[in-house]
Amino acid sequence: MLPIDLSGRLAVVTGASGELGRVIARTLAQAGADVALTYLNSPAKAEALATEIAATGRRAKAFRTDVTSQESILALRDAVRAWHHDPEIIVNNAVIQYPWKPLLEQPIEDYESQFRSCVLHNVHMAQAFVPAMVARRWGRVIAISTECVMQMFPTQSAYVGGKRGLDGVMRVLAKEVGEHQITVNEVAPGWTVSDKERAAGTVVRDGYDQTVPLRRRGTDQEIANVVAFIASDLASFITGAYIPVSGGNVMPTV
Repeated sequence: MLPIDLSGRLAVVTGASGELGRVIARTLAQAGADVALTYLNSPAKAEALATEIAATGRRAKAFRTDVTSQESILALRDAVRAWHHDPEIIVNNAVIQYPWKPLLEQPIEDYESQFRSCVLHNVHMAQAFVPAMVARRWGRVIAISTECVMQMFPTQSAYVGGKRGLDGVMRVLAKEVGEHQITVNEVAPGWTVSDKERAAGTVVRDGYDQTVPLRRRGTDQEIANVVAFIASDLASFITGAYIPVSGGNVMPTV
């Protein structure tokens, strides 16, 4: 058996108090990593998750962070370093969400917020944490993207614009830091089943499910499994990749 072993690694997961972020953080911890958890508006959820992970024997701590702010992320870097050490893995999961509208009706502020939360978020995280990875000659940079960047459906222009900008930043970064044995990849979920939907009884969405070759939606755990794989040594020769985890709903072609 090939294990996903992250023992001795420290991961930073942004947006760790959210539906997907919580599962990613738990999964990395289950694979042996210690985890720094960032949150913005949900301290109770973040602290509860840190307590839960710590109970398994891993180290975990929650940090309030605004991922759109360089100052906030630099403060996060310093706080994580003081708490533990420089992380080997960063998972850029946080994003700002808002109602999707047709392009002609979408407020300009929504495009600006997507640029800050998708593009600048990843730039700030790279500038804060990648230099220590370069010095170590090992690192994993993982951004959470979306199947939407390939679908480009109506009402998605601001969201897709931000995530496509993320894609460009990540691919350039992969080429710039690859010589230091740092991998840079995107995990791109489809419409994902989370605890919130399980509780609401809305796991099945026939209109969407029938468009997916596997005829169902992926789960938060299935997304987190791919993140853990990309973070591990099993994926040491994968970089610059956009990896859909969408049941075949989008298929990049050659």
